[in-house]
Amino acid sequence: MTAVCMEESIYNLLPHITEKPIQAPRYISKLKPYVKHMIQQSKEQWKTMGPPKVEAPCPKDFLLKHSKELKLPKRKKDVTKTRELNVPRRTDRPVMGVHSKKNFISTNAATAIMGVPKKPQQVYVDRHQGDKFLLETSGLVPKYVKKKDYGVTPKYVTKRTEEVQRAQEEYDNYIRHTLRQKAMKRLSDEDRENLIEGLKKNWEDVHREFQSLSVEIDTIPKKLHKERLEGQMKQLEHDIQTIEKYNVIYIANK
Repeated sequence: MTAVCMEESIYNLLPHITEKPIQAPRYISKLKPYVKHMIQQSKEQWKTMGPPKVEAPCPKDFLLKHSKELKLPKRKKDVTKTRELNVPRRTDRPVMGVHSKKNFISTNAATAIMGVPKKPQQVYVDRHQGDKFLLETSGLVPKYVKKKDYGVTPKYVTKRTEEVQRAQEEYDNYIRHTLRQKAMKRLSDEDRENLIEGLKKNWEDVHREFQSLSVEIDTIPKKLHKERLEGQMKQLEHDIQTIEKYNVIYIANK
């Protein structure tokens, strides 16, 4: 019934005007001619698709075994001349009848008498089986103690000591100069001890207050109070350790 009413409505007699949506102009980049020109320059014929006509491969030219392996070039024959060996020929005759007047017995005896005897090599035996080892490389010979520079301070150590002394002097001069400029005051030992005792007393007061807190901390103010006391105790401990670590303390007058 509702469909029939919709079809017989008087408004259907009015002509319907369909509004066409206005289409925005197509975006064309200003660089389009430049890009097109660059693409045409970089193009090459048959670069991606290949030539239009390709010959079909011959069925006889199939891939053979080991055809893609590298082959070494053939070895060239050596043209070098063959060396003549100094071997006596079969027809050569040895020199006969040559005698030496040298008396080898007396010569060897004179060489043995006049020659310097060879010093025996020093060894040591560490077991009853008789195993021998060289004495020089064993460390049992006092070789380094007999050196001329034994016990003498090396040059690099002396140089290093002088550099440290020079650096300490420069630092002392800088401290003196800074004291004159800023009028820095050195904290005396008595004031230092008094300062440490005062800090320890403050730490004991804060610690006593911290111990007097309730066991159950269920509110935000209690939690904040506990954190504040913990921060004060840590700061006091840090100050005490810093002052006890350094014996000399300077105070700048601002």
